[in-house]
Amino acid sequence: MNKGAQAAAPSPALSLELSGPRLTRALQELTDACEPQGGVERFVRALSLKAALFAETFGDGRVAALDEARFNDACAFIAPARRRVGAWLAAHGFAAMREACVELLHGGGDVTTADARFETFCARFPDGRAHRWARDLGAEILHYTAPEIYPLATRWMWDRKANSGVLREIWYAADLDSLTLNVADDFSTFDLLRGELHGFLQANGVFRDLAMTSDLLCGHIYGDYVRGQGSAYLRADFSTPEDPMYYTRRMLGLDGAMAGHGRTRLKLASGARHEMAAR
Repeated sequence: MNKGAQAAAPSPALSLELSGPRLTRALQELTDACEPQGGVERFVRALSLKAALFAETFGDGRVAALDEARFNDACAFIAPARRRVGAWLAAHGFAAMREACVELLHGGGDVTTADARFETFCARFPDGRAHRWARDLGAEILHYTAPEIYPLATRWMWDRKANSGVLREIWYAADLDSLTLNVADDFSTFDLLRGELHGFLQANGVFRDLAMTSDLLCGHIYGDYVRGQGSAYLRADFSTPEDPMYYTRRMLGLDGAMAGHGRTRLKLASGARHEMAAR
């Protein structure tokens, strides 16, 4: 954690029962899937570039002067939001989105206010299936703007209401199909999960780029779940896979910019694709 970050008070009752064998198997499967495409390091670099884009867009107070084009550049790399945010912006205006992002990041070094700021951000959007992407948008803005402070807290990492996510897939249990986890999806849970995952990676010889490597591992774990079973809101976002890393890239938004030109996968209200701003 950054020196300027204020830590949340630990919850002595909170513990996560993770499965070592499931994590070990997932790490090996990730390594094997990445090998023909440049190795794990290639995808970690891609995630680091995503984090750099978010830091340049939202970090160090830049969010106060955020313009719509740069917001859209970043949003193109958030898979659940990029198909729906264009319509919301057309209906409510970009100023409302910028205000929501400013509030979300205000006092970002103090993680004791993280849950309250996150709830305030999500409350700006209607509470229904059509706007569940707002949680993912806020979670990715926090995490990729300051990955050393904020763990990744998207729905696919853990959604208590839906009883689904990476946390459930790596839980220590004989029968996952019948498992209902009574674990909150708040900052304390995600922070503890991050620590457990970083400890696992270090025990397996990974000491650099822990935040991005952890994201990659989690994206692959839940991408494998989507490939095998899927769910209603994810099936709407993801289509037929082309290679073992297809779902992983899409979970993490790494396919946000189309190869060979500046068009992105972010859909504007007109139906056109957003073009990356010149930098």
